[in-house]
Amino acid sequence: MSGDTTAVARATDSAGAAQQRTPLRPSPVRPVARPVAPLWSRTWVKVAGGFIVPLIVIAAWQFVTASGIVPPYRLPGPWSVIEAGAELVQRGELSMHIAISVQRVFIGFVIGSLIALAFAAVVGLSQAGNVLLAPILVAVRAVPSLAWVPLLILWLKVGEESKITLIAIGAFFPVYTTVADALRQVNPQLVEAGRTFGLRGWSLFRTVQLPAVVPSVVSGLRLALAQAWLFLVAAELLGASMGLGWMLSDSQTSGRVDRILLSIVLLALLGTITNAILVLFERAVLKRWM
Repeated sequence: MSGDTTAVARATDSAGAAQQRTPLRPSPVRPVARPVAPLWSRTWVKVAGGFIVPLIVIAAWQFVTASGIVPPYRLPGPWSVIEAGAELVQRGELSMHIAISVQRVFIGFVIGSLIALAFAAVVGLSQAGNVLLAPILVAVRAVPSLAWVPLLILWLKVGEESKITLIAIGAFFPVYTTVADALRQVNPQLVEAGRTFGLRGWSLFRTVQLPAVVPSVVSGLRLALAQAWLFLVAAELLGASMGLGWMLSDSQTSGRVDRILLSIVLLALLGTITNAILVLFERAVLKRWM
């Protein structure tokens, strides 16, 4: 029996040694299939789809004007609007109107947003600031934009200051509202955890509270920019002599419907372009902070 056992043990050892000498073949790795993005989430579909409705609107516009359903003096055709723009370009006026409007919107947007961020920090981070400032700001927010026009003319006269101030008022409230609400809703446990690590004041705000409200800040800025373009038209009614809002008013006086439509189209294009720039800024900021 002992001889048989020894023989079995030797056979087992030799089999194990053979297995150790034989390299193991790795199992083939199957490539993981990438998930297919939905059709409406693809970039080219988003870009192409954004042109569908405008092209349909332009085609319908051309049809109703060319067929005589709407007389040309009420609704000029798309080509008439293009010719009106070309005329202003040849006279060197269109670029000036666009440049002065963009300048007013940019300055008013920056001033209004910075002041709004300061007020939002006071109201959102301080209970005393919330009690003292929030009610009056809610009341001022309800005032229509045109209601400020006579007061600004009396206070700041007819100049760039009154126009930029009105645009800044329009840009103020979207930023203030979104950021103040976001600061009030920051998770108290995160704030308390930051304080346990010795964070106070600016260091606590920069490390804990600011990253929590970055998405709200960017959303507020986008809303503020759209509101600034809305307030531009009212601002350029304050005795302006240049700008797209002034061109709207002047075209109404002279009965140039083609220029009115041209101003509307340009305002829409400029608003879309500036919003696209903010979207790129939003992606960069969220990539940095989130």
